[in-house]
Amino acid sequence: MEVKKAEFVCSNTRVDKLPAPNLPEYAFIGRSNVGKSSLINAMTNKKGLAKTSQKPGKTQLINHFIIDDTWYLVDLPGYGFAKASKTSRNEWEKFIRRYLTHRDNLQCVFVLVDSRLEPQKIDLDFCYWLGECGLPFMLVFTKADKQSAVKSDANIAKFKKELLQWFEEVPTIFLTSAEKKLGHEPILETIDEVNRRFVGPEPEERMPF
Repeated sequence: MEVKKAEFVCSNTRVDKLPAPNLPEYAFIGRSNVGKSSLINAMTNKKGLAKTSQKPGKTQLINHFIIDDTWYLVDLPGYGFAKASKTSRNEWEKFIRRYLTHRDNLQCVFVLVDSRLEPQKIDLDFCYWLGECGLPFMLVFTKADKQSAVKSDANIAKFKKELLQWFEEVPTIFLTSAEKKLGHEPILETIDEVNRRFVGPEPEERMPF
């Protein structure tokens, strides 16, 4: 699957102001500075679609992009390390959780994890929360080009071991590199498969006059 068209739709913090839930939707989220924007730009073949920044926590809104006029890609604020007040971080957390638990057309949450690091509590806790809420998610390990394949595999194995203390089985895992364009095709193929099974909301019945 190759993305031919990717366009920005809207940014906001209110779930009731999001686009109509008539297309399948996929959310991307991870710890601040995990390389989320770079991954989105590489996946969509559109440099600058998602804004990259050297400052962690730059994304602070729910950003919707429509892909090939058939599905939504959602760029969510990163968690952790954002230079903001505790009140602001709490507000971000509230609207992120509200979005994730109330968006009917959300098909999957792609949780981005830095492959260079051993399991981080903040990533594991977020995965556990998704599991408690019954929200389907997959893991995307980023920055694979920054260290050897052996090191990436070792950190992924440790992460899987931690998850198996909570889950009966580990969700689907992708190893990616925005620099090398590694792992993007399997993600897009997975999205394409889910899209084929998507059934949109039934139109509301009009009351007879």
